Amino acid sequence: MKLGINGLGRIGKLSVWHHSGRKFFSEIVVNIGREVGQGLHDLAAAIERDSTYGKLGNYLHGYKGGRVIENLNEAAGTMTVNGVPLTILRQARNPGEIKWKENGVRMVVDTTGVFTDPTADADAPKGSLRGHLKAGAEKVILSAPFKIKAKGLNMPDDAVTTIMGINTDDYIPTKHSLISGASCTTTCLSYMIKPLMEHFGADNFLSASMVTIHAATGSQQVLDRLPNAGATDLRKNRSILNNIILTTTGAAKALKLVIPEMGNIGFIAESVRIPTSTGSLIILVLNFQDDLQNPIKRDLINSIYRDYAAHSPYLVYTDEQNVSSDIIGTPFAAATIEGSENHTRTASIKVNLKKLGVGCLNGQPDILDIPVTQAVIYGWYDNELGSYTNMLADRTVSIAEQMV
Repeated sequence: MKLGINGLGRIGKLSVWHHSGRKFFSEIVVNIGREVGQGLHDLAAAIERDSTYGKLGNYLHGYKGGRVIENLNEAAGTMTVNGVPLTILRQARNPGEIKWKENGVRMVVDTTGVFTDPTADADAPKGSLRGHLKAGAEKVILSAPFKIKAKGLNMPDDAVTTIMGINTDDYIPTKHSLISGASCTTTCLSYMIKPLMEHFGADNFLSASMVTIHAATGSQQVLDRLPNAGATDLRKNRSILNNIILTTTGAAKALKLVIPEMGNIGFIAESVRIPTSTGSLIILVLNFQDDLQNPIKRDLINSIYRDYAAHSPYLVYTDEQNVSSDIIGTPFAAATIEGSENHTRTASIKVNLKKLGVGCLNGQPDILDIPVTQAVIYGWYDNELGSYTNMLADRTVSIAEQMV
């Protein structure tokens, strides 16, 4: 089977890295819809080198390295990457006009971040995710969360959001043709939440909040620039090299799609962008209804993660002291739990029943003492290659294996 990739940004390029090493797909067809530099040699150089991860040859073969991109054919737009044939399409930007069918591509991973609305019509003038289906693809995997732009529209029946190992079985091959791999943050967060939910049960979660300390992305500016007309968030136009930038994340909304029980739990998610190229951190705060006689302690929290990690290829538990660069490239680690920093506090919370309109019950006092444990949990993730791209690639292969 051939794999189609639309876009050659961070996730698109690193997907080429992953699949050229994995060699599950017989050929990779990448659509960029435009010319690059002075020709195919410049494009090959952009694929082969990376400011964050180094050279592709070293990624694939370690210290032996060596050049792995060969057999460039400018006229045909072809080359081989680690022996895997790679075809570059440079004509169309609109998904509906990409020659997937002519190139024998049945599965496409859209990494552009532009076409995220699963309700948009295949013939939308500016293009849409469904355009890939019109152009011949049978399955389209989106490397971002779905975003429905029109108010009042529900998720289409043929669209589903899944994270490998979390809700893999929600994907039904005969039903779903559009599959979102959520986001890097949602992927990490789901692996921080699920082990605790399986142990304690969703009913014992009172509330949750998280902040992701996130590496820079392409949406930030290198230097300050004027905002576009109508822009509402002026911080996006400030230099990421010089600033910590407050922004937003859709992780809380997306998490409900892969762990539905979160829909009944009050959850706040925030994001801060920092001047690093990759390697991010989630600080998760959970409040549990607890028992003062036997409260939840850090050792229990850590043991839950340690046991889960022993049986999951996507969760890593460590007692080491890490910094963000230590996480870069960690293969298939949706989340790396830093157990030495996790901690809990249990206290008796006073609840005034009068404020709830209940008042005194059967002679009981108006003030109730409720034991609550707050847990703070730290989870690292390589938001580009190590965590998200590798996880997305596993999901891509698992879906391809189910295609006839």
